[in-house]
Amino acid sequence: MVIAGVATWVVISTTLADQKITVADDADCAAGDDVNGPISAYCQADVIDHHTQEITGGKTYAELDREDPVRETAMDSAFLQASLFTSVVAFGVAGMAVVLGIVLTLIGFGMRAPAPERADTAAAT
Repeated sequence: MVIAGVATWVVISTTLADQKITVADDADCAAGDDVNGPISAYCQADVIDHHTQEITGGKTYAELDREDPVRETAMDSAFLQASLFTSVVAFGVAGMAVVLGIVLTLIGFGMRAPAPERADTAAAT
C-alpha cells in the first residue's frame, strides 16, 4: 500500500508538472509556484475562481444566461477548477494510502507472536 501510494503521488505530481501550469501572481497562496502538488493545485483553482467571479460579476456558469458572452469563460473555469480539485483529492488518497500502509505494517509487527525461547537458553537461567 505504501508503494502504491508513493507511486500514485509521483504520477500525479509529474502529470501536473508536465502541464507547465504556474500559480497566478495574484493568488493568496503559492503565487508564482509551478503547479505540481496539492497546495499549488488548490491555490491555482482558487485564483481561477476569483478571476472568474470578477469576469462574471459573481455569477456561476449555471446562473449566467445562455446567450451571455462570458458563459463560455465560466464553463472553462469550472472545468479547470474541477480538474485541479480532482488532483488535490487524488493527492489526498495517495497520502492516505501511504499512512494506512505504514499503520497496518506497524499493527502487523505488533501482532506477531514472540519467538519461542530456545531450550539451551532457558536451561542456562
